[in-house]
Amino acid sequence: MNVQEDNVSAGPFWEAAVTRERQLTDAFAELTDTLVGDFDVVDLLHQLTLRCVRLLDVDAAGLLLVDRQGRLRPMAASTEQARMLKLLQLQDVDGPGLDCYRTGEPVTSADLIAGGGRWPRFAAAAQLAGFVAVQALPMRHRDRVIGALTLLRTAAGRLTTDELHIGQALANVATISILHQRGLERYEAATEQLQTALNSRTLTEQATGMLAERHHSDMDDAFDSLCVYARTRGLRLSEAAHAIVHSEHDIDQPPADDHSR
Repeated sequence: MNVQEDNVSAGPFWEAAVTRERQLTDAFAELTDTLVGDFDVVDLLHQLTLRCVRLLDVDAAGLLLVDRQGRLRPMAASTEQARMLKLLQLQDVDGPGLDCYRTGEPVTSADLIAGGGRWPRFAAAAQLAGFVAVQALPMRHRDRVIGALTLLRTAAGRLTTDELHIGQALANVATISILHQRGLERYEAATEQLQTALNSRTLTEQATGMLAERHHSDMDDAFDSLCVYARTRGLRLSEAAHAIVHSEHDIDQPPADDHSR
């Protein structure tokens, strides 16, 4: 049997492998493009969390960055729903993200129910939100850790070795992208860049909340509308958010099934 026949007989399995390979290529191309030009860090990291959900066997992803005071703060998430943001916020004092940031090593819990004593507050909140397993990966460049990528599952179990490698590679490229914008050689410049990114995220959260309240929509739909508004006008998310928060300007809410992120 020749190669072509093998491909045909493989059917959906072959197509799935090709699709996964293409998604990986697109993900790394998108991230590495930021190394040669200016970019929107809020959108970059949001896209990273969405890529994680698409490429890995996880149901949600969130990203934490450290601020000037050394506290972990939510930077991006695959969903803007309150349950996810609460889980990210908790990890400044209790959770896998904090352990991962402090040690610079991956942290895994294949079953939060069985291992709830390790992070009691986080485990309880995660279970309430429907998550029972977690993996945290360090955002690291050389000997510096700037945050953690948290991957959540609704079923108990661990990621495969290949998936862990992919997740860590995505986190590494995103880390380099963030630090590269202000110069890796200067600690102060890198710290300033991280704080700028966190400030942009705060502004984006405010705008999303305002849109959700105005249009009586959920946070994901409000965030979608903000993304569409920014893209159609050639703005960064932080610029679009500033227009919403600091003016009387409003934007049309997209249909609930318009997931154009």
